[in-house]
Amino acid sequence: MSNLINIDQTSSQVVSRSGVGQRGLKLLMAVLPWAIIGGLLWAGLFIKPQPVGATVTPPLLERRDHFYGLALSPAGDVWVSGSSGKILAIAADGKVSRLATPTQRTLQDIAVWDAQHAVAVGNDGVILHSADGGQSWQAARDVPRSEVANKLNRVRVAPGGLAIATGEMGALLISRDHGQRWQRLREEEDVAWNDVAILDGGRLLVVGEFGRILLSDEQGQNWEEIASPVPASLMSVQFRDALNGVAVGLEGALLVTRDGGRQWDSVDLGIKDHLFDVLWDAGNGRWFASGALGRWVSGSAAGDWQSGALDERNLAWHTRALQVGSSIWLAGADVGRWDGRQWSPVNP
Repeated sequence: MSNLINIDQTSSQVVSRSGVGQRGLKLLMAVLPWAIIGGLLWAGLFIKPQPVGATVTPPLLERRDHFYGLALSPAGDVWVSGSSGKILAIAADGKVSRLATPTQRTLQDIAVWDAQHAVAVGNDGVILHSADGGQSWQAARDVPRSEVANKLNRVRVAPGGLAIATGEMGALLISRDHGQRWQRLREEEDVAWNDVAILDGGRLLVVGEFGRILLSDEQGQNWEEIASPVPASLMSVQFRDALNGVAVGLEGALLVTRDGGRQWDSVDLGIKDHLFDVLWDAGNGRWFASGALGRWVSGSAAGDWQSGALDERNLAWHTRALQVGSSIWLAGADVGRWDGRQWSPVNP
């Protein structure tokens, strides 16, 4: 009988301990998720991750960058302006450095007056000016703006601090103090002006969308609309003297004037590739134009024209050309030099 009592007591103790264990397990399971959450919160608040390894610095010239403006600095470096507010200086030995700018807006063009003064223009009406050779840049204030669009496509400069910027919604802006203050030369209108030639005696010649050409003999006080022989947008204009000039544009458009811009004749190049910029190569006595798909066009003063491709393996577009010594620098989808035979890109 005593044995049965002992067995019953032992069984009762086992059952009791089992119940306690189950309750403890349930309590643990109930508390565990909150403990995990509390631990994660504590780690997030008080444990700071430490960097491992070296910081990766992106290259100054990245493959995704596009560059639209070119200028020769007083020190002999080639300046290129473009994506993310970048202005890069490319030295003669190929070394690339970046000039600090106060904007992330794409810069469409850049120009230099002298050893101290330079100006750059770009998207959303941004205009930068420098008075210390590009070491620092300041944004121009109170630049005239449109409520529709404000991209500035090009800036041209002349001695004495004169600058004229062209852009969307009829933007024709002038500065007479090295780019610090600007005012309109014409009222806003639904057309993009793409380039302007600043000639002697106060003559200005402007080209833009739909083949439009404007001429002023009073530095923009009055304007005359000039008949254009093409409907395609004109992207660039350049004069080699007071009378002889060339304008180029979309769909292979090329116009020639021999009377200072009052009358223009179209030249059939036999191409349909867009042409974006034109310059006069005084050293070789030839015109040079750059465009889409690696296209180049060259012509003599007498009017003999030819065209080709920079490199069969490179079909990049180029919006700007700059004569530097015996080579022509080009900027666009990439940046490089053309010596008339070989294309040498600047590698990122």
